[in-house]
Amino acid sequence: MADNELESAFQHQYITTNQVRLHYVTQGEGPLMLMLHGFPEFWYSWHHQIPVFAQDYKVVALDMRGYNDSDKPQDVSAYRMVELIKDVKGVIQGLGYDQCILVAHDWGGAIAWQFAYAHPEMLQKLIIMNLPHPAKFQEALRSNPQQMMRSWYIGFFQVPMLPELMFQANDYRAIASMFSERATNKSAFSPEDLEAYKDAAAKRGALTAMINYYRSNLDMLLQPKDWGILDVPTLLLWGEDDFALGKELTYGTKDHVRNLELHYLSQCSHWIQQEQPELVNQYMRTFLMG
Repeated sequence: MADNELESAFQHQYITTNQVRLHYVTQGEGPLMLMLHGFPEFWYSWHHQIPVFAQDYKVVALDMRGYNDSDKPQDVSAYRMVELIKDVKGVIQGLGYDQCILVAHDWGGAIAWQFAYAHPEMLQKLIIMNLPHPAKFQEALRSNPQQMMRSWYIGFFQVPMLPELMFQANDYRAIASMFSERATNKSAFSPEDLEAYKDAAAKRGALTAMINYYRSNLDMLLQPKDWGILDVPTLLLWGEDDFALGKELTYGTKDHVRNLELHYLSQCSHWIQQEQPELVNQYMRTFLMG
């Protein structure tokens, strides 16, 4: 099937939870597989995975609050991690499930790690792509000069309005270039893909909402915490050419996750599920069958 035929099978729906109306795309029936995207993406970043896993699951790819067609609360505090965790819990329960397989990338991965610690009983399995365990990320932001330099944008995003103006300039060129110029496999993103990401970011209030994730959770990123051992079976997939997060952030993850499977993908950047979808899907399917 061509991509447009596959996407015609996607159903666009809304769910209201935790005082926000969230848009999602769904396909398939069965156990729930919930997908959380990162910055500056939206549900579309999972378009290579949705039809594949819809054969066995009810796949739900969420637009996180503040993104694309979901509500965009204006208050910075609306994007604190505690609210994002409530969103995920509310979506699972609102769809009529007690548990799900949670699949997440980038900021979605940050939320997924935190959700797994808060509500391990609601997860059958956890799949995270290119976002380290929070203990490893916090440690690196305090003691790894190379990672501190890579994460310079977190500080820049604290500045009012300037990041928004930068992303808006030249018809949202910076949004498109994050994918087209930072990808190892540049052919992974068609002109249509780049326009889709620009269009999502251009929706009224979206840019500020997206950046408010960083503004609202700076203390969480920097403050150390005793994380303990996570019991949820976890698959961590990592594109080795990640421009924002060093591979060394994955080292020692086994100290925090009892049942961990870790795979590195070479010739692959941060945008792992879009650059190497076949390999990502293969690792996911093998993990889910185990």
